[in-house]
Amino acid sequence: MSVETPDMAELLRLIPTVTYGDEDPRTKQGDQGGYQPQYSEQTVLGGSLHLSAVLPAITSAIGHPVPTAVHHDPQAAQNALGLPDAQSAIVVLVDGLGYWNLAMRLGHAPYLRSLMRDSANRRPIATCAPSTTVAAMASFGTGTCPGLTGMAGYTQLDPASGKLIQLIQFKDPLQPKPNNRTVLPPMVPPQDLQREPTIFEALAAQQVRVTSCGLAKFKDSPLTEAALRGPSYIAKVTPRDRVLAAARAAREPGLTYLYIRDADKVGHNYGWNSEQWVGAFERIDAQLGLLKRSAPKGTLIVIVADHGMVQTDMDQRIDIAEDPTLAQGVRLVGGEPRSVMLYAENDEDPQALASRWHECLGERALVRTKEQAIADGVFGPVCDRVVPMLGDVIVQASGAVTIVDSRTQSDKATHLPSVHGSQTMLEMDIPCLIDVA
Repeated sequence: MSVETPDMAELLRLIPTVTYGDEDPRTKQGDQGGYQPQYSEQTVLGGSLHLSAVLPAITSAIGHPVPTAVHHDPQAAQNALGLPDAQSAIVVLVDGLGYWNLAMRLGHAPYLRSLMRDSANRRPIATCAPSTTVAAMASFGTGTCPGLTGMAGYTQLDPASGKLIQLIQFKDPLQPKPNNRTVLPPMVPPQDLQREPTIFEALAAQQVRVTSCGLAKFKDSPLTEAALRGPSYIAKVTPRDRVLAAARAAREPGLTYLYIRDADKVGHNYGWNSEQWVGAFERIDAQLGLLKRSAPKGTLIVIVADHGMVQTDMDQRIDIAEDPTLAQGVRLVGGEPRSVMLYAENDEDPQALASRWHECLGERALVRTKEQAIADGVFGPVCDRVVPMLGDVIVQASGAVTIVDSRTQSDKATHLPSVHGSQTMLEMDIPCLIDVA
């Protein structure tokens, strides 16, 4: 089967800002099924059809509902997402496998193609903004939003030090790597930066089995400690062993989490349109098929992603270092190439900075001050301690535009063949595929 796919120009247009909460957005649009392949300014996105709602919905499905600061009614999320009740559930997060990336390559994925025959699986849900791993993982793991987790970009300001912090490893991205294998301590304790309780912690507190299956190096990583802390962690080397470990864990009632990273990793290195990406996608499909065959009968399986991916166009690459107008008044450049956070010099008016950028970039990007972005709900509800972490100006690229700064970013980082982070269909729409073993 195939999915009606908008043309690439439509997929790369900026879409309305997603909402947070328990409301099913389809009720406002008189649409209780399927999806709209094109979004208008009136389209309502997110709510209970959001990555942040997935784990609260699953907790309801397994009989141990966990409300969060954003999703107060896990049962409403379960109903909206269409999850059946089950004693045991496995949730799989495939990094970088956006809904439209998946839809355009279904011919390579027999298992996922079989799931997409169900109309309930053919509706995308929304990820958070920025549509990037650290922000999405924290929103997923806590059932909340970047405005509460304080994880709002690949790099962002650490107000205490006045430096940028990279939120994969919680390190200073502007410092050179040590020559030896010394592991530097995090700039900020992960549990201090991200203070929202995780769904896994809440389930464990109810004496519910919670298991995570992944690579050994992710077990105690800063990102895991911040966004996904709480489960018992099973470390396995090969993808097959991780899948089988997840299936074995599901024999006991509770929740199992399985992370698959290859779509994102290969996409960044080779591009999501590459032969290498297609090969990785085929292997991912095989892993998911093995999971279905190996999981105990009756196990609920939910497959999601954190974001989609955009193929870059170097002719549309904007380097802040090469444009004095863009560099003027900017102290630090955070975020990622598709969703930049600009931190203004102390004597610079953020509104003036935003106006210069808007005049320079025009329709190539959506430029907002921090206050405008917060008012628009870009980060969801924002608590007071998170406000200083956010850029004074938020810039989200449209089309295949990337915005980089070669003064501080590596050549590789400024020339990635596929990226993500902005507010387009291709990046924001993610799958939520439901199966029962």
